Parts: sequence; structure tokens; C-alpha cells
Amino acid sequence: MKQVQLQTPKYLYMGGKIRPWEEGVIHVGAEAVVRGLNVFEGVKGYWQQNGDFGIVLLEKHYQRLQHSAKLLHIPCPWTYEQYRDATCGLMATMVEPGRDMWARTTLLVTEGYWGIGTVADLVITAYHQEQKIPDPIDLGLSTWQRPADVALPARIKTSTNYQAGRLARIEGRARGCSEMILLNSQSRVGEASGACVLIVRDGTVITPTAAEGALESITLDAVEAIARSYGIPFVRRPVERTELLIADEMALCGTLCEVALINSYEGQPLPADQPILGKLQAAYFDAVRQVKPHPFITAVPVQPGGVEDVRRAVSA
Repeated sequence: MKQVQLQTPKYLYMGGKIRPWEEGVIHVGAEAVVRGLNVFEGVKGYWQQNGDFGIVLLEKHYQRLQHSAKLLHIPCPWTYEQYRDATCGLMATMVEPGRDMWARTTLLVTEGYWGIGTVADLVITAYHQEQKIPDPIDLGLSTWQRPADVALPARIKTSTNYQAGRLARIEGRARGCSEMILLNSQSRVGEASGACVLIVRDGTVITPTAAEGALESITLDAVEAIARSYGIPFVRRPVERTELLIADEMALCGTLCEVALINSYEGQPLPADQPILGKLQAAYFDAVRQVKPHPFITAVPVQPGGVEDVRRAVSA
């Protein structure tokens, strides 16, 4: 099996300041370790057409982080401005010409016991990514399910919500699939292991609703806004598993996977030319890079600088 080479960044943000990577430690007795208690957001920074570097949709990610924290009773005393400055500050220390970045902004529960005396820390890690449109992927259907809202709500973006997705990915690798779709408890489509599902039928883009077990996706909202600006019909409704087999086009979308077209589903090839989702994919990348700006997709500028300069700016 091919070994994955993980990045080891120089810095992270933890305990209110930018630190060397090696200092990013947490006690073994913390609820983040014992019970996997955390909520997080993945945010993406892109090099813009004008030469600036910007983090897209940052405030929307902060708002969703607050919602997740509220649902898991995790205190989040950081204001948006503090969250923004910490995220921008870390990226500023690490940004490299010609490479985009993805950052994980996590509220880790460091103190407390079963909801009593809960204390969290904002921890941010950032990683470089190549500037490229995702390659088409092979997709399969997992035997694992998305949990129901009364078990583990899909709208909580927490690491524990990705356990079924992890198992699905492991299952998929044995079948030559890089991503897998999880059904919900009613055997309808929920989402993929780490992204939302888009299909096209008769010229309409269709995606499951949040009530079906899909994350309330910010990237999906952006794709919908782009579709509507082009006059492309976009519908959120329950999707049956058999619809995936007869879809005209198919893609996944999310902050990390962006908009990725599907090469095959359950071994059945999809057309190489996917005119509707291909158009939305191209428009999404034009928007996040401000080649063709879209009003839904805003970007917070990051000013590259040395770590000491950034530390002083973040702590000011």
C-alpha cells in the first residue's frame, strides 16, 4: 500500500500564540483525547489574480464553528476578529508563492468532565496545497451510514462525526475508490465521507438536504449561488440511492475537496464531459481566485510576514 507523506509544518497556533510545531501538545487526560471532544472548521486560502493571498468565506466558517460549539456545549469566547487574526497570522508565517493553503481551526476541550467546567482552546494548523483543479475521482457506495440527528447530528462539525467516514474510506480503498457515499438510516443519500454530493438529472443540479444527514456545507452554498447566477436550476431534496446510478453528471464539493468531478460510480463510468458541473467547477475556481469575482465568495487578505512580526500583530 502506498504510504502517505504527511506535512510537518514549522508553526501552529495554540494557547493564544504562534508556536513551533513541536509545542503543540495536549494532556492525555483532556476530554479532547478521552472523548474526542472538539469542533472544527477547515478554511482555504488561495492566491488571487492580483497577487494577493486571501482566505475565502472565513466569517461563514466562524459562524458554523459557533453553531457546532453551541450544540456540543463547548464554550467559544473568541470573537470573529480574534479568530480571523489568529488564522491569518498563522498563514502569514507559512505562505509560499505558488501554493495554496488549507487550515484546520479547532476548538479542543482541554478541561472539564461530562459537560462540567468545560474549557476549550483554539488550535490552528495549516498545510500547503498545490494550485490545481482536482482530478476526477472514482466513487463508491459504503456499507456504513450517516448517524441520525438524534444520535450524532450531521450539522455538528466534530471529529467524532467523521468516524463512519474514516471506516468508509478504508472500505473504499480496498475497492479502488478514493471517496465513498454514506446513506442515512432511511437508505437515502446522506453525503460522502468528507464532502457533499451533487448530481445532475435533466439539466437540474440536485443535492440532499441537511435533514438527510448532509453537513450544512458552506462550499455547497457557494456552488448553489454560482449556479443561480448562471440560471442553472438547483434543488435540495432527498436523493434515492438508485438516482446515483442514472445521474447524468456527478461531483463532490467541500472546502478541502473543492469541486471534484466523478470519474466513475460503483464501477460505472460517467461521461468525461460534464457540461453543467464542469461549468460550476470552473466558475468556483475563478471566484475563489478572484479571476471572475462572485458576490457570495469573499476573501480576507493575508499579508505574508516573518513569524516575529506576525506574533506581535496577533498579540496586539
